Parts: sequence; C-alpha cells; structure tokens
Amino acid sequence: MTRMRAFRDAVGDWARGGPGGPASDGAVRLGVRTAVLLEGLSDLAAVETLAARQGRDLSAEGVCVVPMGGAMSVGRYAELLGPPGLGLRLAGLCDERERGFFDRGFARARAPHGDVFVCAADLEDELIRAVGTARVEEIVRDEDDLRAWQTFLHQPAHRDRPREQQLRRFLGTRKGRKIRYGHLLVEALGPEQVPAPLRGLLDSL
Repeated sequence: MTRMRAFRDAVGDWARGGPGGPASDGAVRLGVRTAVLLEGLSDLAAVETLAARQGRDLSAEGVCVVPMGGAMSVGRYAELLGPPGLGLRLAGLCDERERGFFDRGFARARAPHGDVFVCAADLEDELIRAVGTARVEEIVRDEDDLRAWQTFLHQPAHRDRPREQQLRRFLGTRKGRKIRYGHLLVEALGPEQVPAPLRGLLDSL
C-alpha cells in the first residue's frame, strides 16, 4: 500500500508538470495495469473501504486508485496514464454533472467510455440513499456530530429541504467530513445496499 501510495503521489506530481520518470518506473516496478480516476479524496475513501470489505487488495491486483482533485483534470490524467502515456487500462467514477469531462477525457485517451461509472448526483447522495437517512443520522450522532447537525438544520437555507439533501449538504460543510463519512457510510452498507455505480466499478476491476 505504501509503495502504491508513492506511485500515486508521483502521478500527481507528473500531472502538475513534474517529471514522468518516477511514475513510469513505479508502474513497471509495481505491475500497475489499471488506473481508477476519481474526483476526490472522499471517493477514494469509499472505494478503498469497499474493496477492503470485499477482501480485496487492489494494490496486489495492480490497480491504483487516483484522486485527481477535480473532474476537470481527467483529460490530463487520462492522457498520462492511458494508451497515449503509460498504457494502463482506465476506469472512473464521477458525478452526473461531471460526466462530460470524463467522456471527453477518455475519448481523447482512446479509453472505453463504458469503464466510467456515473453517480446520479454524487457518491454521497448514492450512499445516503442506500444506507437510509435514519441510519445516517445515527452515524452522525455516533461520530459526535449531532450538535453540528442540529445547528445546520436550524439554518433557514436548509430547513425545508428533503432530509437526503440536508445530509448531503451537511457532509460538505466542514473540511475532511466528506472523506470521513465516505468511509463510514460504506462501512454501514449491507451486502445488497452497495450503490450500482460503486458496485459496477469494483466488479469491473
């Protein structure tokens, strides 16, 4: 895991204009065959947690999960890691509103569009609906976020929204909260509750 994380860091440095040698060498040394492109760290937490729950070691399988820091970077990452660059197979998970970025990025890299799995709104929305709002609120309480949640609910801008929307918005109100709950909500899923985009992604790898 540590070596794969170093490879992921090298890829990020390369995408920001650094040298490509460390990423290229790392791909060969680790036997990387697939790169999974994600928008951010909360998606990474969810994917890694589900893989662990399924007893899978993605690093040992030659799969590197890469958070890009935003969907607009997908073209750059796809070009570097896909057929035009390191020649890895590409897969991705994105929000519906970001699908165009992924479609164009994968097309430019000559990678199959079918390997992009799309969440209806975003992954947090998928997980909240799968777990159920009552269970999510229990998790919020167990994480000592109840006071912050109650304060949020009293804000006029959020008071009349459906519960699913309130919870989704709440998870994004504090730095690091989406990452933490990305892990916790996947941990709370029953075997038959895994959202279709997340299940499809893991099954494809």
